[in-house]
Amino acid sequence: MSDIARLLAVMARLRNRDNGCPWDLAQDFASIAPYTIEEAYEVADAIARGDMADLKGELGDLLFQVVFHARMAEEAGQFGFSDVVAAICEKLERRHPHIFGDVIAADARTVKANWEAIKAAERAAAGSPDRPASALDGVASALPALMRAEKLQSRAARVGFDWDDVADVRAKVVEELAELDAATSPDHRAEEAGDLLFAVVNLLRHHGIDAEDALRAGNAKFERRFRAMEALDPDFATQPLAAQEALWQRVKLG
Repeated sequence: MSDIARLLAVMARLRNRDNGCPWDLAQDFASIAPYTIEEAYEVADAIARGDMADLKGELGDLLFQVVFHARMAEEAGQFGFSDVVAAICEKLERRHPHIFGDVIAADARTVKANWEAIKAAERAAAGSPDRPASALDGVASALPALMRAEKLQSRAARVGFDWDDVADVRAKVVEELAELDAATSPDHRAEEAGDLLFAVVNLLRHHGIDAEDALRAGNAKFERRFRAMEALDPDFATQPLAAQEALWQRVKLG
């Protein structure tokens, strides 16, 4: 039995209606989706830490998520794991005409441009009369908010909806900050806060900075410095703010 056949057999056993696992049998696409997202982040975390042993395990967990969804779809008479594999093989061949066709692409930039053009054509072909094709089609709503903001902005920029001068983008950030300051109700403040974050993501995009990566690095820096403060003073939590700030400055100076 091949490795993948063994995994498929394990999944089938877990979902067996007569003697399978009660927890696995109780799941559906919606209940499993959060685990799928979580496993993808755990893969990214293992990569960031350079832990190859952990990465091996996390990739297995992520693969299991694919098998789980495919098994539920098969039970519903929709598609099976082999259909998932066939679909991705066909997509990769279709989107790499410079490998599997006669298109010439000498560098990565050309490859990416061709890829995006093919994706756009696929989205247009998949459109329906009830929902005309949009440049924003295909940007998943479940993406992390910062990442989705950047993708929406990039899609809009491809059809010319973008500032040419980064100074204009920065001015928009200042404008949105002023509007947040002027907001008079919780709902209004929340709305303006979203506009401000969206504008900041746009500013970072114009500087060639990935907002999700930047905030992740900022989070890591804060955690590293905060833990260092706690290590310097076991009574950190009971110290007044001025003393805590002094420790912060000490940690920043290394």
